[in-house]
Amino acid sequence: MADRKQQYQIKTLKIDGRELGASEHQTILEVARENGIHIPTLCHLQGLSEIGACRLCLVEVKGSNKLLPACVTQVQEGMEITAHSPQLHEYRRMVVELLFTERNHTCSVCVSQGHCELQAMAQELGITHVEFPYLHPKLEVDASSPRFVVDHNRCVLCARCVRVCDEIEGAHTWDITGRGASCRVITDLKELWGKSETCTGCGKCVQVCPTGALVEKGRSVAEMFKRQAFLPYLRLMREEGRR
Repeated sequence: MADRKQQYQIKTLKIDGRELGASEHQTILEVARENGIHIPTLCHLQGLSEIGACRLCLVEVKGSNKLLPACVTQVQEGMEITAHSPQLHEYRRMVVELLFTERNHTCSVCVSQGHCELQAMAQELGITHVEFPYLHPKLEVDASSPRFVVDHNRCVLCARCVRVCDEIEGAHTWDITGRGASCRVITDLKELWGKSETCTGCGKCVQVCPTGALVEKGRSVAEMFKRQAFLPYLRLMREEGRR
């Protein structure tokens, strides 16, 4: 009984001056979203594990000498959190600008134009131009799959595809190789997607991708919509099946 009571212990904290209550197992991001406080993120997606990859959800916590990722930081009693400040706004602008410069995001010819989370994030942050030099890497487009295309020029390394394939589909076709700006998502042991022996062709990775990096074949400019509502349900069913 004591363990159950401890499990559901309520914590009190403040986010942007608002006093809130939360269960001790919750993260700052979960509490913020439950209370209508928007914290931007690209790698987070309900139904998938958290990895803190995009760093857009970093927040200020009183008493900490560094910014903390809201998606993987559990709440503690008495926390005082700043989710929005001029410093955080400029930091998030810088992160998004660097994402644009690291790859080749040409929105006007992208099949996800108007339905891209990176593009929406740039608009939200008021980004009209980029102050950093573009790297212009020469990245491949893999259209070997009969149904899908992976365009590495538009990947932001959120690892959603890796997590949904591993945690929901159970195939673990996708992974990440390399370091820093040379990181790439890969299928199997760096095989062409069309030659993958583990891919089930379910398309979940395509639907969770926030940009035009993973898309369905046959889509033209602005025609690629992503459907992600299935994730929480599938994760619940998978967890129930393990009990």
